[in-house]
Order: sequence, then C-alpha cells, then structure tokens
Amino acid sequence: MKEVNDLPDLTAIFSKGKGVLISLAVVVFLVISSVSSMFTVQEGNIGVIKRFGEATQQVNPGLHVKIPFVDTVEVMEIRTRKNVEKLNASTHEQMPITAEISINWTVQRDQAFDLFVKYGGLTQFETRILDPKLRSAAKDALSKYKAEEIIQNRGQVIGQIEELLVTEMKDYPVKLDSAQLENLVLPAKYIQSIETKQTEKNLAAAEKHRLERQKLEAQREVNTANAQRDAAKATADGKAYSIKTEAIAEAGAIKLKGLAEAEAIKKKAEALKVSTTLVDYVRAQQWDGKMPQTMMGSGQNVLWNMGSKN
Repeated sequence: MKEVNDLPDLTAIFSKGKGVLISLAVVVFLVISSVSSMFTVQEGNIGVIKRFGEATQQVNPGLHVKIPFVDTVEVMEIRTRKNVEKLNASTHEQMPITAEISINWTVQRDQAFDLFVKYGGLTQFETRILDPKLRSAAKDALSKYKAEEIIQNRGQVIGQIEELLVTEMKDYPVKLDSAQLENLVLPAKYIQSIETKQTEKNLAAAEKHRLERQKLEAQREVNTANAQRDAAKATADGKAYSIKTEAIAEAGAIKLKGLAEAEAIKKKAEALKVSTTLVDYVRAQQWDGKMPQTMMGSGQNVLWNMGSKN
C-alpha cells in the first residue's frame, strides 16, 4: 500500500482548475461584451441610446457601438405611418353618424430624439397626442356640414379636417400627409330619404329633358316653316321681278316701235306733200289690181255701177 504522502496534491489540482475556470469566464465575458457592444439600425429607423434608462443620443441607420450592460438601444421608425380612428360624430343638423378617419404622418428625422424624450416613443405619441387631436379635428369638421354636403363634398370635408389637424399639430416634430374619410354610415331613414329625393330629382331632370326636346322639335318645325315661307316668297319675288322686267322690256319695245312707225309716217307725209310721183307710187303699191266698180256722175249725185253691162 502507498502511504498517504504519495497521494496527489488535491489543493494544487483545485487551484489549477479554478484558474482555468476564471480564465474561461473572462474569455466568455469578453466575447459577450464584444458582441453586445455592437448593434445595427436598419434603414427607415433611428436608434436612441439610453444609458441607465436615460436617453443620451440618436444614431442613424448603420453599425454602431455601445457600452455593454450599461447602454440599451430603442429603435424608432421614421417611415410614413398611418393612424386610423373610428369615431361617432354629429352633422350640422345634429344627425348622428359614424366614420373612419385616417391620417398619414412621418416623424421628422432631425427631431425624432426630442419626440422620444418627451413622449417615450411612437406608441405613446400616437395614444397621447395624435389620436385625440385627430378625433377632435374630424368631429369639428363634420359638425360644420350637413349630411348631404358630407356625401356630395367629401373632398372639401377632408380638406377641412387636414387644415384643423395641421393647425393643432404645428408645434410637434411630425409631418402630416393626406387624410381619408371612409366607411361613413348615416341613419337608415336618412339614406332612404336621400334615395327618394334623388329619384325625384332624376324624374324631374328627365321631364325637363323631355320638355326641352319638345321645345327644340317645335322650334325646328317653326324654322322649317319659316324657311319654306322665305323660299316661296323668294320664288314669288323672283317671278314677279321677271314679269315686271319682261313687261318693262316689252313696253319699251312697243314704245320704240311706235316711235319708229310714227317717225316713218311723218316722213311719208312730208314726202307726199312735195312729190306727186310719190303719191302715185304709194297708190300703185296699195292698188289690188282691180278696177273700180262704181264712179260718180258729173253732177256727183249719181252713182254709176261700172260692173253692169248697161
């Protein structure tokens, strides 16, 4: 048997093992510290570094380093977000309605840190600031319009909501974009009255169109009759003018012919006065080749019949 002094030195072994464990623990700690000291922020976000719970700085997207076990990082989105609120409201005539109002908004990058410090992040900002003001602006805008105006002029109502909300949010580090008014629900009786009114309006418009068409057709017939009358008058005027022109021309011709004949007779008469031969010539032209059948006696009171044998 071996003596007790020949047994391994347990104290030395334990001390050596303890040193290895400590060294291993240190290595693990350093590795963990190195890994935990690095972090990344994705695009569309910013990082807020908190040291023992206190926000100290803002970092942009990329790889960053922090103090392990001391610093923590809160990531905050700076992309456009959409908030939707369901609300009960009243119109100008105190008619109850329900609707969904939404707004697109974005945190301004250079002021995201201040928003985080003051409100604790996006969720708290939406709950405490944006949503209540959105509901208030929507209710105020809807109360200024009648139900029929809200239906017919939805764009104008949305513009009023945006205007009120921008005024309310002008001191906050956010940018507001387009608002939307959706799922508008009105009382069933009012919807029925609108449908009835629209039906009556459509019937009135159809009747007006029919009357206008009749009026146009009547006017077209009048225009046709006037055109036919004008055409007949123009034809009659043309014929009358033609007859008048022909009559004037014929009268002129007759006048000229008469004047010519009168002038000829005058010339003959003047010639006959100065020439007996011409008289005889004219008589010869007018003689029909027959001898006279009667002649006057010497007493000029006895008519002799020259055709009798006696």
